Amino acid sequence: MKRAPVIARRELASYFHSPVAYVAMALFLFAAGVAFVVYDFQPGHPDEMRHTFESFVWLLVFVSPVLTMSLLAQEWSSGTMETLMTTPIDEMDVVLGKFLGSMAFFVVLVLPTLLFVAILAIYGHVDLGPVLSGYLGIFLTAALFISVGLFCSSMTKSQLVAAFATAALLFASTIIPYLISYYATISDLERSIVNNCIYARYAGFARGTIDTGNVVFFIAATGVFLFLSVKKLESRRWQ
Repeated sequence: MKRAPVIARRELASYFHSPVAYVAMALFLFAAGVAFVVYDFQPGHPDEMRHTFESFVWLLVFVSPVLTMSLLAQEWSSGTMETLMTTPIDEMDVVLGKFLGSMAFFVVLVLPTLLFVAILAIYGHVDLGPVLSGYLGIFLTAALFISVGLFCSSMTKSQLVAAFATAALLFASTIIPYLISYYATISDLERSIVNNCIYARYAGFARGTIDTGNVVFFIAATGVFLFLSVKKLESRRWQ
C-alpha cells in the first residue's frame, strides 16, 4: 500500500480539473445552505444543526454517484487501467488510493459548512458535542457511499452506468427505507430491518449520540465494498 497516497493525490488533483466536481460542490453547498436557513437558523429554534446534518445524507445520495462514477470506469474506458496494472502497483493500492482521494475531496466539499457553525456561535450558544457527532456521522456515511460508488465504478466501463447503479443502491438503502418507515404501516420485523438501514443508523449522530454499533456498521460496510472492489480488479487482471 506504499503507492496508495500517490494515487490519492493524483485523484484529488483530478477533481479540481473536472467541471462536474465543481457543479456537484456548488449544488451541495447551495442545498445545504438552504436547509440550514430554513430549518436550523430560525428565531426560537435550538442552536443546533440537526436538520442540516440530516439533509447532508439526502444530498450525498445524489452527489456521491457524480463524484465516484469515473473513479475506475474512466480508467477502463480510456485504457489506462491496463497500463496501471502492468506497473508494480497492486489492486489494494489502486482501490485505497482512489478511495482516499475521493474522501479528501469530500472533506474539501464539507469544509465551507463550518461557516454554519460559526454563524450559530455568533448569534447564540452552540453545543459542540452534537456538531462534532454530526460531522463524524456524515464522514462515516460519505465513506460508505464512496465505497459503494467505487465498487459500481469497478464493474463497468460506462461512467453513466456506474452513476446510475450507485444512485440506485444508495436510494434503495437510504431513502426508500426512510419513506417506508415514515409513511407505511409495517410489522415489527419490517421495522427492525428498516431501523438497521443507513439513514436510521446515521440519525443518532445528527442528534448528538455516538453509538459504537453504528460506528462499527459504517466501518464494516465500507470495508466490505472496498474488499469487493479489490476482488473485482483482481478478477479483471486475469481475464
